[in-house]
Amino acid sequence: MSERGYTWRERLTSALTWHYVGFTVLLVVAIGLAVRVGLDWAAIDTHASDVSTEKQLQLRALDIKTAPLRGLDKRVEASRAEKTEFMEKRIPPDYSSVSDRMLALGVASGVRLTRLEYAQGQPGTELTEIQMDAGITGQYPQIMKFINSLERDQIFFLIRAMSLTGQQGGMVSLRLQLSTWLRPEDVPPAPPSVESGTTPAQQPVAREGE
Repeated sequence: MSERGYTWRERLTSALTWHYVGFTVLLVVAIGLAVRVGLDWAAIDTHASDVSTEKQLQLRALDIKTAPLRGLDKRVEASRAEKTEFMEKRIPPDYSSVSDRMLALGVASGVRLTRLEYAQGQPGTELTEIQMDAGITGQYPQIMKFINSLERDQIFFLIRAMSLTGQQGGMVSLRLQLSTWLRPEDVPPAPPSVESGTTPAQQPVAREGE
């Protein structure tokens, strides 16, 4: 027993034993550090991934917000050109042009323009509305042709309302309310008046100031 106890004490005090103990301790510490580093690395990687994803989402949101602004200068320029073309081609220069066109369309459609009255809207910065109240007599197909001609005419006419005021035989009397627009500088102080009760061919053309 004493020899065994002596041998055990020798082993405990031997350098080799302590080398094994030291190696084991260092190995455990190294494994612990490796695990800690691995966990920290995984956390850092996850955070970096989250940050990257968040940045991508922010970039995508910013891209969506700024999409309507791309090419805005070209669209503005195109809109200005379209506006200028519309004003030049479809806005009449004066009341005479409106009257002449209404009478010409009446003659072409075969209707009789019995009344044409004007009223001026509030002056705008770019356009002033001119409201018209017209009386038309003719056969139904002729009136429909006249209305279609107004809607398709180069001068911009906007039909507001239509109402049947009478019918006798094949002739129909129609009240037509419509609008067009003039530039503010082309609008006289007061709208002209047009005599009623004449055929389009006999109808006098209204002039500014009459």
